[in-house]
Amino acid sequence: MSKTADISPHGQQPEDSLELRALYAGFEVEHLMPLWTQLGDLMPVHPKPKAVPHVWKWANLLPLAEASGRLVPVGRGGERRALGLANPGLGGRAYVSPTLWAAIQYLGPHEVAPEHRHSQNAFRFVVEGAGVWTVVNGDPVRMSRGDFLLTPGWNFHGHHNNSDHPMAWIDGLDIPFSWANDVGFFEFGSERVTDYATPNFSRSERLWCHPGLRPLSVLENTVSSPVGAYRWKHTDRALTEQLLLEEDGQPATVEQGHAAVRFINPTTGGDVMPTIRAEFHRLRAGTATPVRREVGSTVFQVYEGKGGVTMAGTEHRLEKGDLFVIPSWVPWSLWSDEQFDLFRFSDAPIMERLNFARTMINGKDG
Repeated sequence: MSKTADISPHGQQPEDSLELRALYAGFEVEHLMPLWTQLGDLMPVHPKPKAVPHVWKWANLLPLAEASGRLVPVGRGGERRALGLANPGLGGRAYVSPTLWAAIQYLGPHEVAPEHRHSQNAFRFVVEGAGVWTVVNGDPVRMSRGDFLLTPGWNFHGHHNNSDHPMAWIDGLDIPFSWANDVGFFEFGSERVTDYATPNFSRSERLWCHPGLRPLSVLENTVSSPVGAYRWKHTDRALTEQLLLEEDGQPATVEQGHAAVRFINPTTGGDVMPTIRAEFHRLRAGTATPVRREVGSTVFQVYEGKGGVTMAGTEHRLEKGDLFVIPSWVPWSLWSDEQFDLFRFSDAPIMERLNFARTMINGKDG
């Protein structure tokens, strides 16, 4: 531990002496750490994340997922053929940020990922492909391009590919947050690995996905959304209508040329899961968003179109499938060459519930 470094412009460490060294030796024996040697790290003037801004190119990731499909079996024990995105600043852990996990999951033709459940909240987002059903508590949910699908914590789930083609998608979970707080449980499911039914719409969609209507048979609010899948046709329509309203002079968009929607829990109007927020953003061609800083971390995946992101002053060009992470308090802005569609998820519910949330837009508090 440092004994001489300044901890602030107004204070210094004590002068070195034999007595001081003996004091520090006593601290080490008793596993004590004096605050005066740690203050700058523990209480910085503003967030100084170890995670770094980073972009993963889909064109590089997909071939690795395909090679994994040829070489690595999926089944009981390994459970999932999922490739976690490891933030270069986090010391080799497969964490995209200190609170979030993101991975590419790959399932080959007619393969099955067996049933299990865990405390961690999870979702899937499909950037391309079809043919897989995820079965959540016995309810088969079709997965297709543009769909956002939920597996809230402690729900049994497995996947089966009913097609002659492989399929890849991204998973998002709160694994790092759960691990850091020692809240994780895991349980293998039935050896009858999953339900092989392939309905076009799941039971949860048939019950809950009627605009503006809530079934009176289910009046209790739920912690996570009971909707199994948020379908692309509804997301696309909502974004399209926002921009059409803007053309008609209505203040319907986030910023000029920028439409956005948030996926919600229909029983509360809040976030889909207690630890994860999910949104979809669309920029018109030639649009640039204001520079933002936010407490907490965010991950985007490009669904369609070309454009880019500027993070901490560095520009990154993006196209379909590319993923990027924005750590806490890193300045960022999106820009588009053509219509630019992006899926976004973040740890905002955690930050807001704990009263840590803070936003700055173009240098001013948001």
